[in-house]
Amino acid sequence: MKIKSFIKKYIPTFSLVLVILAFACAVIHVTALISRGFAEAFSSTVGAAVRFILAKLTGWLPISFAEILIVMLPIILFLVIFFAVKTAKKGKIASIRYLAGLFSVITLIYSSFVLTFACAYRGVTLDEKLDLERRDVSAAELKHTTALVIEELNKYSSLVYYGEDRFSVMPYSFRELNGKLSDAYISGVENYPFLQKMRSNAKPILLSEPMTYTHISGVYTFFTGEANVNTNYKDYNTPFTMAHEMAHQRGIAREDEANFIAFLICIESEDDYIRYSAYLNMFEYLANALYKADKTAYAELITAVNINVRYELVAYSDYFDKYRDNVASDISGAVNNSYLISQGQVSGTKSYGLVVDLAVAYYLSNG
Repeated sequence: MKIKSFIKKYIPTFSLVLVILAFACAVIHVTALISRGFAEAFSSTVGAAVRFILAKLTGWLPISFAEILIVMLPIILFLVIFFAVKTAKKGKIASIRYLAGLFSVITLIYSSFVLTFACAYRGVTLDEKLDLERRDVSAAELKHTTALVIEELNKYSSLVYYGEDRFSVMPYSFRELNGKLSDAYISGVENYPFLQKMRSNAKPILLSEPMTYTHISGVYTFFTGEANVNTNYKDYNTPFTMAHEMAHQRGIAREDEANFIAFLICIESEDDYIRYSAYLNMFEYLANALYKADKTAYAELITAVNINVRYELVAYSDYFDKYRDNVASDISGAVNNSYLISQGQVSGTKSYGLVVDLAVAYYLSNG
């Protein structure tokens, strides 16, 4: 009876509901850590439903709702402190109820993570879903895969336009790209039924230029269901990045897997520039790995790459010089690395590069 009285006196009803939800989500989270089958089932049902609802709730807004919240954080913090001081003047009970309410709102962030994305990290891996044998690859296998990608890259490089600045030009708007990739994902469900079927729009990040200093080209915000894209990167990055964030939006949580799904969706698109973006981004991953594994093979293959592609990569390297080394990138890299490791990706940010293993397995499996 005393507990009920305490709760009624000090804990707002909405706070109690949110704390109970957070506790339930903690149970779900722990169960997902123990059982991969449960994690996969939850992510593909409840998780898919929540991701869909959030994407539709925020999808009407042409800019990122998550970015608005982040920009407003100083104002929000000021208001929290202002009302805390104001409430403290009303006495002990009012202060405790205020703090309880504030705490419960914070737990909502954790609950939204569990309900949307946490279980997706613990489900069945993409290589199993695609029936691929993922393993350590040899330098010869890596060279063979890189050569195949170069062949496709050269084919599509002849179909795109390059400006005087040496960069390829995406022949349509960000909005049109959204539609093309959304169509590609709808079609992709036929070949990859584990993908969540829905139409959604990625959002351009308004503060893309300063964000580039963090080396973040895109981000999926699970608490708003938005796929956000840094538009300060060059055109050839944009389709692949957007497809990557859309993969997250559809429940592909692991970074290497989101990269590979983005590659598969883009190369199966009917659009030449989207395919070009996919092959060029994949080439960069493969070439970096091949350079470390066999510099002679790398030197041999790089000369086979279309000269316009090589000019674009050199131009991009020059363009990115001013963003390359800075404190912001070090901090964001460390934070992202810690987050990925906490979600079971033991390689941390290196998991972005593990897409190479998937690519080699894919090309070996497909002859």
